[in-house]
Amino acid sequence: MSSTDLAIQNTTFAKDIQEGLSKSPKELSSKYFYDAEGDRLFQEIMNMPEYYLTDAEFEILSTYKDEILQLMEGVPFEMLELGAGDGTKTKILLEHFLDQQADFRYRPIDISQNALDGLVGDLKKAWPSLNVSEVQGDYFKALNKMKLEASAVKLVLFMGATIGNFTRAEALQFLKKLREELNPSDYLLVGFDLKKNPQTILDAYNDPAGITASFNLNLLHRINRELDANFEVDQFQHWENYNPITGETKSYIVSKVEQEVHIAAIDQSFHFDAWEAIYVELSLKYSKEEIDQLASEAGFTVIRNFYDDKKYFADSLWQAK
Repeated sequence: MSSTDLAIQNTTFAKDIQEGLSKSPKELSSKYFYDAEGDRLFQEIMNMPEYYLTDAEFEILSTYKDEILQLMEGVPFEMLELGAGDGTKTKILLEHFLDQQADFRYRPIDISQNALDGLVGDLKKAWPSLNVSEVQGDYFKALNKMKLEASAVKLVLFMGATIGNFTRAEALQFLKKLREELNPSDYLLVGFDLKKNPQTILDAYNDPAGITASFNLNLLHRINRELDANFEVDQFQHWENYNPITGETKSYIVSKVEQEVHIAAIDQSFHFDAWEAIYVELSLKYSKEEIDQLASEAGFTVIRNFYDDKKYFADSLWQAK
């Protein structure tokens, strides 16, 4: 990343932190969890026995990879992935599709060119014959460009329960906009974390070892590091709750004492009352009926819901109407 890009990134970060801490109630975006230390801690989270989401989706893709390919009916297609990251789970599909000599091109889409460079480099080493063409930038601009470029059927992947970070209204708006960039009969495979035993959900987001707490509190360490702030992180705690009616899992960072925090990069101080909370993340859980309703309202038909054995998670395959 160039010095100019880094300066822009830091300016945006500072602006978002300033705006979030000036709100009442205070809030910060979960997208800022992921600096180098946040990435490391999230890898630990994914390896926790309580964090069922990753294993559940691995199981689904491993079990149903052939059924997913068969739905493409042997025609050439483009497999697009929104927010591809390191492509770990997607490699299950890529390997199977290549083994079956499917006629397809993989097009990972991500805002981070660095992430894309790493992914494409790994893929070319593993499968030199793979037809891969990355697209850096905004999801919708990338999809619009590809809509104009290609006539092949598209299979769009939006996995990992990322849809759960939106409210229902935001999810519907996002999916409607996504539908506008697809042709009739294109497919969308979207991951949903399902409603289940509330304790199972809470354990995944508030593990006994405290890894999730460290992950969330790292956001304060990041503000200290990058914006020269003086958060006393041990004076804050991670708090999680789950509403089994709405399906909302919400994460907070709570001040244990009344205190002032100064952020030198923006030359501003923020007051915290004792037990005042910063809202940092939503992870929404769905029922099958809610998935069906969301698909219909967004302009899709549900073809099939693929579940893991415990029915903790679903990768839902939709077709554009």
